[in-house]
Amino acid sequence: MGALNLPLPDAEDVVWLRDQEALPAAARVAAVALARRIGLDEQRCAEAALAVSEAASNLRKHAVEGSFLLRAVRTPSDAGLEFVTLDEGPGMADIAHALSDGTSTAGTLGIGLGTISRLADSFDLHSLPGRGTVLTARFWRREAADRMAALGRPVVEGLTRTITGEEVCGDAWAARPTSGGLPTGPGRTPAPAATHPGPDERFGWAQLTGYRRPVPTGPEHVDGASGQQGPDGRALLVLLCDGLGHGPLAGRAAQAAVTAFRDTRAQTPEAIMREIHQALRGSRGGAVSVVRVEPDAGTLTFCGVGNVSTFVVDPATGTRRSLPSAPGIVGHQLPTLRTVRQGLPPKSAVVMHSDGLTERWRADAMPGFLDRAPLVAAAQLLREAGVRRDDAGVVVAKGLW
Repeated sequence: MGALNLPLPDAEDVVWLRDQEALPAAARVAAVALARRIGLDEQRCAEAALAVSEAASNLRKHAVEGSFLLRAVRTPSDAGLEFVTLDEGPGMADIAHALSDGTSTAGTLGIGLGTISRLADSFDLHSLPGRGTVLTARFWRREAADRMAALGRPVVEGLTRTITGEEVCGDAWAARPTSGGLPTGPGRTPAPAATHPGPDERFGWAQLTGYRRPVPTGPEHVDGASGQQGPDGRALLVLLCDGLGHGPLAGRAAQAAVTAFRDTRAQTPEAIMREIHQALRGSRGGAVSVVRVEPDAGTLTFCGVGNVSTFVVDPATGTRRSLPSAPGIVGHQLPTLRTVRQGLPPKSAVVMHSDGLTERWRADAMPGFLDRAPLVAAAQLLREAGVRRDDAGVVVAKGLW
């Protein structure tokens, strides 16, 4: 299992493009402007622009319907450019052929997806023939590429999308390790217990051992203050908040939840939920779910309020277990909180999403999507289950257990 790698998206540098006819030119212009703003050199800007142009042209020429996400991702010392494409078909029956050099039709640049994959510092895609494809690529400054490669594939990633017609998303997510005794960054220097991760924080965990201890076979209610953790004290905390309604006021509530989550010293989902409740007083409030993953123990603890959906998905069987949230609105009507502990099957994934995605998706209907990077898995879920009548947010955590 690789290190925990959390390059986090910058909410101020997120562009969704949906006009397919104007997509290649608009995406290229936006990519060059963003690449220069985050400090990529001219050659790296040109490489990113070329990759963006080819990917956007593929959407315009081949896709039934497509969307293009361009955003900055940041760590304390580095910034990168990332793009994600989603389309509604026709999909790729032969991915190996599509990745071969020079494969292009219908007037695209002809550099091929294989060349895009070599230009990018990270590249991944997943396709469902007859239904649709998602693709992701990330470009770092040259001096940062080796540092990021050493951290390995991120283990938790997500994305949000606004309701049609809005510019501010009311959904937001965040992730951080527990503060006590965790190594941080490539040098793996232990972090002091009082460290509070900021919005651009990056974390790395040393290589995890294969040690596992017996875990529950199903959900059980536990004391929310117990905060049990693995033998090394390592745990990953993940938040998803759906601000009530949509637009700027919903976005303000979601960002307040993210800030409280990052600043709190609380270590358990229930205690974190109470602090978020206080932080959201006076705002619209929202639905909130908090997950604590303990990879060495192979367990998850969860506390949720409102209609944010959380699942443990086992790719080996195609089954998913839903974790129950209590009715209420965080910041307004906090119900009696209950913490649930759930065993994590090996190689399973934790999926969280707002009601901007329908719950009617099935893992076995998207074969192989959980074998890809968490961002690809999240994007495929958004493509498959997202609705346009609400903000949408989805987060996937996998690869630590």
